[in-house]
Amino acid sequence: MQIRFQNSPVETSKMSTEELRNNFLIQNLMKPGSIELVYSHYDRMIIGGAVPLKENISLPNEGELKAAYFLERRELGIINVGGSGIVTADGIDYEISRLESVYLGKGTSNVSFSSVDAENPAYFYLLSTPAHMSYPNRKMTKEEAAPVNLGDIATSNKRTIYKYIHNDGISSCQLVMGLTVLEAGSVWNSVPPHTHTRRMEAYFYFDVHPDHRVMHFMGEPQETRHLVIANNEVAISAPWSMHFGVGTASYGFIWGMAGENKEFTDMDPQPIATLK
Repeated sequence: MQIRFQNSPVETSKMSTEELRNNFLIQNLMKPGSIELVYSHYDRMIIGGAVPLKENISLPNEGELKAAYFLERRELGIINVGGSGIVTADGIDYEISRLESVYLGKGTSNVSFSSVDAENPAYFYLLSTPAHMSYPNRKMTKEEAAPVNLGDIATSNKRTIYKYIHNDGISSCQLVMGLTVLEAGSVWNSVPPHTHTRRMEAYFYFDVHPDHRVMHFMGEPQETRHLVIANNEVAISAPWSMHFGVGTASYGFIWGMAGENKEFTDMDPQPIATLK
């Protein structure tokens, strides 16, 4: 498990392109036949990817956690962006198709991942945060996530938001998780740009064509920086960092937050005309 420590706004403003990418961009998360994990010290979120083929993949008990098992003091959100797969938690199977989700609460001791068809494997995106109490394990389809249509073609941000783990959805301690799919011809996300200093966030970009990229804007509103992101890569967004993005073609992204509260609307807009 890779460890990423926190960076302040002052040191971030002085980083080179490569330094920004080394600290805030996660690459090679989805490796066929393996599970990859990154521990971020922003709200101690663990970001991961699991791509099982013919063999099951078990969630490891990383020594860094100093725990009896991975979810002894943690909770876990899972969204599948590949073929149909199965999450097995303490002997119970949850089959999830593309863009469906499973939540596993604190105290779930044995977790494994498998694909229904190794030729069309599941791509499980994982977010885990510390938890102080247990909530029930639960599966949710994207239809159950009460899709919300937002944006407009005129502003190139017509999109559908699916909220899975949040105050009015799957219960959790502090994890908030869902996804956004942009319609063809729409490329902007998270407009207006905003910060939420009470929570960090991670953005996992998927369905990005190999010949295209997403420009993820970050940094302080008056000291902006950016990351050029390819398919199945993650941007770590610090609590102090403004964030929004644009692609060279349409795409989807999974957003996940952890911190002081779970209010989806708790954010501080940063008007576009004031950015530098």
